[in-house]
Amino acid sequence: MKLSYDWDAGIVRIQESGNGDDTEFQIELVQDQPYAAAMRRVQQFFEDNQVHTDVLFYLYPGHKYRVIVRKDYYNDFLLELLKHRLLRSLEWN
Repeated sequence: MKLSYDWDAGIVRIQESGNGDDTEFQIELVQDQPYAAAMRRVQQFFEDNQVHTDVLFYLYPGHKYRVIVRKDYYNDFLLELLKHRLLRSLEWN
């Protein structure tokens, strides 16, 4: 089973692609407030844990992010986005 997710295009744009065994997300915040702070909290969550290679964040101008997520942290990453209201829903398929 795999998680599928939905987001509000008026808040965020998300593109997902494979990156070897990992998953790469291109995330752009359409509305920077309060969502830039939410994205920082997501990043901080993964930077503060003991695993340094679980989720890697690359920040670009214009509230754009490239995020590489290790396969075993994919669900955790999506749940964290949902927790901070960057996703509208998650569903098992």
